[in-house]
Amino acid sequence: MKLKNLKERLKMYYVMSLFSVVFALFGFSYNAWRMEVSEENNNIRTAAFEVLSHLGELEHIILSAHYDNDLIHGNPRKGWVKVGLVADLSALITPEVADKAIKLKAQWADSWHLMTADEIVVTELVASIDETRMAIKIVLKQMS
Repeated sequence: MKLKNLKERLKMYYVMSLFSVVFALFGFSYNAWRMEVSEENNNIRTAAFEVLSHLGELEHIILSAHYDNDLIHGNPRKGWVKVGLVADLSALITPEVADKAIKLKAQWADSWHLMTADEIVVTELVASIDETRMAIKIVLKQMS
């Protein structure tokens, strides 16, 4: 009788031990997955805010060059740096944002030398900046 009772108790301990190990592994796996997702979201948010900041600076460069004829604040070399940063950082957000940024960079490459004199070029560049901004805002809204 005692031997049967002891075997049942040992069996119960084994089952509980196995359940505890499985539950611990499940909890650890979920925690690791959750931390990974949180880190990815944090990286996307950080990149998105950086890109928005550089887009604003790029727009300032374009408008200063065109409307103020300011060669210091409207320097195209500064614009190249900003466009490059936007294209590089946008790859960390989503493919849609990266596509918009690549389109902006290509448009900048084709028309930066005309931005001081041609209003249509300025309008198109600003519209491309706005499209990129909108794509970023959509991503940020979906994350919240």
